[in-house]
Amino acid sequence: MTVDPIVDTRTGPVLQMRADRIVAALDTFRAAFPGVRPFYATKCNTHPGVLRTLHDAGSGFEVASFQEIETLTGAGVRAEDLIFSNPVRAREQTARAAAAGVHRFSVDSVEELHRVAEEAPGSRVYARLISGGQDSVVPSEGKFGVDATGAVRLLLEARELGLVPYGITFHMGSQMLDPAALQQPLRDVAGIMDRLLRAGVRLEMVDIGGGFPAAYDEPVPPLAAFGRVAAAGLADLPYPVEVFAEPGRCLVAEAGTFRCRVIGVAERPSGWWAHTNLGVFHGLMEVLESGGHLHYPIHDTRGTRLRRCYHLTGPTCDSQDTFARDVLLSADLREGDELLIGSAGAYTSVYASRFNGFPPPRVIMI
Repeated sequence: MTVDPIVDTRTGPVLQMRADRIVAALDTFRAAFPGVRPFYATKCNTHPGVLRTLHDAGSGFEVASFQEIETLTGAGVRAEDLIFSNPVRAREQTARAAAAGVHRFSVDSVEELHRVAEEAPGSRVYARLISGGQDSVVPSEGKFGVDATGAVRLLLEARELGLVPYGITFHMGSQMLDPAALQQPLRDVAGIMDRLLRAGVRLEMVDIGGGFPAAYDEPVPPLAAFGRVAAAGLADLPYPVEVFAEPGRCLVAEAGTFRCRVIGVAERPSGWWAHTNLGVFHGLMEVLESGGHLHYPIHDTRGTRLRRCYHLTGPTCDSQDTFARDVLLSADLREGDELLIGSAGAYTSVYASRFNGFPPPRVIMI
């Protein structure tokens, strides 16, 4: 991993983001999914430099709030390059999004459909299918989505409400490691399209969602493997449609490296512990969300040949503030050394807080 040696981490951790890695990841995604239009999942990393890099490279953006819309349009992104895929919105969120020019909204309930009809009349709506996602590292919690019959009903009612029944979307779960997870949702999509066509509704778009993986400390299937499964499923649809995707993690995770400072080393009955000025509450929350299954690649700057296992924990007094266990680092690790935590560009800085008064990481674009 490439880092800038002049960055000072004594005042707090730093997240370094490399623009060239983001552009390369977007190119890799496009090559794996030819003909699929990417809409970056904005929530993943909202740093202005990240958004500007993706915008300049031609990506669209998936948003979940009007605040994200404001951030993006303020950076020069056109409203027509945004899709609003959060399927449950406060009424004012829908109205303000429509006023800003956003015209594509995901829905997964009759209540939401009526809200869009009232607050954004004439808009395009796409139904969100429920999907498993339980085999992903950060699984879907099941809070969104309808079954195939529910999707048909929603889109038929959309037509009656003066909305445009625009498409279907689904999400296979974050950091999905099995490309076959795309197969069943796409089969469901094909069946929905058939049923709607018989009712006189022809869809324009299918959104295959996000969840595409990034490499952490273990290899992951290449994006091309997901692309091949997607292409096979899309080829079986009853008629051609525009295809969207919502990549997030796979575009920005590997572009980011956390740099943090060791503030103390201690041997305890449970083993050796290294305390750092970066913790779960300052950007590494996904360790807890994944039940400890997400393992970041971690190295130290001391680089001693003799190694020792450490448990790594943050600066707070919270017992949950431990982000890695049994990590091999320099045996003589000491206060003032730095740790380099790779694949840290996704769902890190956006989660960071000032818990216990400790500062969140600064983000630096390279």
